[in-house]
Amino acid sequence: MMILVCSCKSPEARRPVTYSSGTFIKESAARNKILFEKERQAIQKIIASRTTDSFETSNNGFWYSYNTKIDSIAVKPDFGDILSFDYDVKDLSGNVIYSKEELKTQSYIMDKEELFSGLREGLKLMKAGETVTFIFPSDLAFGYYGDENKIGTNIPLICEVTLNSIIPNTTN
Repeated sequence: MMILVCSCKSPEARRPVTYSSGTFIKESAARNKILFEKERQAIQKIIASRTTDSFETSNNGFWYSYNTKIDSIAVKPDFGDILSFDYDVKDLSGNVIYSKEELKTQSYIMDKEELFSGLREGLKLMKAGETVTFIFPSDLAFGYYGDENKIGTNIPLICEVTLNSIIPNTTN
């Protein structure tokens, strides 16, 4: 009597051969640093030329100046509040990309709907009745992809925003 012992081993998948030199990431980081510095210099030049405006730097990396400021203890928007606001969009040369009339009055549920990050964070600084001019570097605007319409790649923006009303979220 003969017994055959057979060891069945399934073939192992081959691992892909990858080489990571890191040069792409290093080159991309270097390009982004150059872009950031160019934008910062252009924005600083605009701020310096607008001597009647007093621009502040936000913790989020954009600049803003109050055109109309409410000094009362009025509340700022919170998560889930419904905001009504008007705004326009300009390039750094002041050319209108989208007018307030073209964009119409916007209704936005704070942090529950899509809005470019700079504007979303800027609205959080405002009280109902205020008008603020924001200057957003491209990474806080529409970044590399633009808006796929009128705003191109890596375009910093100036937006004048009027917050018309805040309806508090009552579902919390």
